[in-house]
Amino acid sequence: MDALDSRQKFSPTQDWDVTEQFLQASDPRHLEKKPGQRRRLWVGLGLLFTAAALTLLTGLLVWHFHLRSDVRVNRIYIGSMGISNKPFVAEYEDPSSSLFRSLADLVNKQLKLIYSENSVLARYVKGSTVQAFSEGDVDPDSVVAYYESEFELPAHQEASLNEAIQSLEPPAGSLQVQRGRLMLNPTNALTVRSVSSGERNSIEVHVRKSGRIDSPGFPDTSYPPSMSQKWRLRADRGHRIRLDFHTLILEDDCQNDFIKIYDSLAPIEPQLLTEQCGYPHGSLSFVSSGNVMLVMLVTNKEKNFPGFRAFYSQIPADDGECGGKLIEERGTFSSPLFPANYPPKSFCTWDIQVPKERFVKVLFKKFAVGKDTPGCLDDYVEINNQKLCGSELKTTMFTSQSNKMTIQFKSDPSHVSQGFTAEYEAFIPTNPCPGKFRCSNNMCINTTQHCDGFNDCGDNSDEFSCKCEAMQMECKNGLCKTKFWRCDGIDDCGDNSDEEGCVKCTDGEFSCRNGRCISKKLLCNNKDDCGDGSDESRCEKSLWLQCSDFTFRCRSGRCISKLNPECDGELDCEDGSDEADCQCGIPPFRSSRIIGGQVSREGEWPWQVSLHITGKGHTCGASVLNNRWLLTAAHCFPDEFAQASQWEAFLGLHVQGQTNEWTVTRKLKQVIVHEKFDHISFDNDIALIELDSNLILNQYIWPICLPSPTYDFPAGQEAWITGWGATVEGGASVKILQKAQVRIINSTVCKDLLENWVNDRMLCAGILTGGVDACQGDSGGPLAVTNPRGRIFVAGVVSWGEGCALRDKPGVYTRITEFRSWIKEHTGV
Repeated sequence: MDALDSRQKFSPTQDWDVTEQFLQASDPRHLEKKPGQRRRLWVGLGLLFTAAALTLLTGLLVWHFHLRSDVRVNRIYIGSMGISNKPFVAEYEDPSSSLFRSLADLVNKQLKLIYSENSVLARYVKGSTVQAFSEGDVDPDSVVAYYESEFELPAHQEASLNEAIQSLEPPAGSLQVQRGRLMLNPTNALTVRSVSSGERNSIEVHVRKSGRIDSPGFPDTSYPPSMSQKWRLRADRGHRIRLDFHTLILEDDCQNDFIKIYDSLAPIEPQLLTEQCGYPHGSLSFVSSGNVMLVMLVTNKEKNFPGFRAFYSQIPADDGECGGKLIEERGTFSSPLFPANYPPKSFCTWDIQVPKERFVKVLFKKFAVGKDTPGCLDDYVEINNQKLCGSELKTTMFTSQSNKMTIQFKSDPSHVSQGFTAEYEAFIPTNPCPGKFRCSNNMCINTTQHCDGFNDCGDNSDEFSCKCEAMQMECKNGLCKTKFWRCDGIDDCGDNSDEEGCVKCTDGEFSCRNGRCISKKLLCNNKDDCGDGSDESRCEKSLWLQCSDFTFRCRSGRCISKLNPECDGELDCEDGSDEADCQCGIPPFRSSRIIGGQVSREGEWPWQVSLHITGKGHTCGASVLNNRWLLTAAHCFPDEFAQASQWEAFLGLHVQGQTNEWTVTRKLKQVIVHEKFDHISFDNDIALIELDSNLILNQYIWPICLPSPTYDFPAGQEAWITGWGATVEGGASVKILQKAQVRIINSTVCKDLLENWVNDRMLCAGILTGGVDACQGDSGGPLAVTNPRGRIFVAGVVSWGEGCALRDKPGVYTRITEFRSWIKEHTGV
């Protein structure tokens, strides 16, 4: 409570007692008011009030200009200086060496000289400290000094200090050694920060041999609160430093905990390569421009997280070189060190020259260069006199008007990105796509992809002016789409014409989940007009309803109308049972096989399990339900491998064949295959595994959430599949855990596509254009869906499909909501 609010407030609580007796004045006439006395009284009071106000104003002014000037703050400015004509020697790395101290004294003298020429700086500087020296990155016969200057000043003078610091310029003629006297040059804008009492000493790391750095306590404990830890990394002359993060798990808010990486030995903001927090998913490989790098971890008082582990190495400086002359008729090129983040201060030029009778076309396959700003002021790629930046290009194909093309890439000293990869090809202007279809953007695709209902060009030009086939529908915009996509809840045409007139309900009616139609005026009227609560399920307040197949049942036995209320962060059941079992789906410290997929990060899917037949390696996937039970597919256990003793489970695994400190192996105590599993139709394709001993749950081994029987996974919802299965039909399993995003497909559409092999106990998901699917070796793994609060539920178990990643052939999964009571009966989960 506020201090003022905690004080008692006074006000009259009763009338005065008019019968109260007062002493009588000795001479009543002295108390009588004479004519004009009232006016003189008011004048006196006015003068008294004016004097009091002037006194108060004077006091405030004195406080502001005198007393407030005593409120002083400390500020530290961080910067660097280039020292010309001074070769770097090994002793400069040792702060206790005489050469270090001698050069540091010269730097301090030069700083005093610079500060003395500005009255504000000269008045408030307390002193400067040289933190480190490194080799110059431009002139090999030079040294860079990194220093901190501390200033103590009145709080109201901070703006003047900032302005004075920004106006610093080196003294005239100070760029080299003249007449035996060493002169220095400030080379970077200085960076200000508050003085922190929680800082630790910097850790010096030599990168001649590969090694690693860990945040304090990692991996056994979380990092400490209220700390600032620095690691200064140095490589040999003529080398760069490469830093690859193995694990990075910090608090989500970068205002609280963060890690910063600098292209220097001091935290100079204009040389900041990256700032990271949370659980980032982009490229986490960083390369310096020279032979030094600074890593800094800062934490606040609360919510300590696991931290990070990063591996460092030195690479030759020319490993970051790029550009050159490309004279082949086709080839590839990329930003320096792709897919690692490109180094700062890179400049590359590629000159493509093909035979004279041909032109050049360039296709960017991946692109993430700097910030998407008008004019691309930071990092950019320049092609055809056009600057490209950001992570989303309007067009990825560029063509020349001659047999030559020049592409340039530039990065500034700070904030790096992953970069780009591109391929180029020579083409004949009159026939740019021999034997293929030419897209409007000059891409070439197979003629079989022309007018097939899929946007293969990326700009739909392969689908314009087509005659729709018997199995296709014509959209209002002229595109042809497969009839199976009609009324699947997804705007496939682009103008929503494939979703028009799909329900029996009129425009003014609402379509209930049970198929009834009601007036839209009846929505959210606190009455169950649908009969299944769906008209009240998305309203602000939930209703108590008669239980049905569409309502969530609380443990008390009462049912509510809210859609998917479990673990959404809001108490909806009066007994709190909708939020009672929610230690799942979001690992601790997280805030939040696959064909066509991508490599996942370590710990990204902590419920993913690899099931091995002993001596034969990975066979199926599974999901963690709690510290004892796993969920998988029944077809993983044919008769010849039906015994639990033949199997073992690997948990916390990321790369097959490579275990680490987070990998746990367990034998199986029992396997429970659904009693109605049909090995021909794959109906009831679900099984449970009990481990021989309990697991210790952590960031890398954590349960996925089980949905209630009424949980709704609508068509079109995005989902993730994960596993170590084959990435090509008939191929071998992969080493690194893969992930891919798909979407749930309308059951009616799926039944038509797969000729009624699909029943209500199955769920379809995939990308109907093909190219993304589960495959052999992914069986038993999860189909995972994220709720609005970031919690992940298992919607299905990988079961079967026609081939892998074929067009119009989605994957089929066991629908978990149909087996929720069966799982509860056998596991208690």
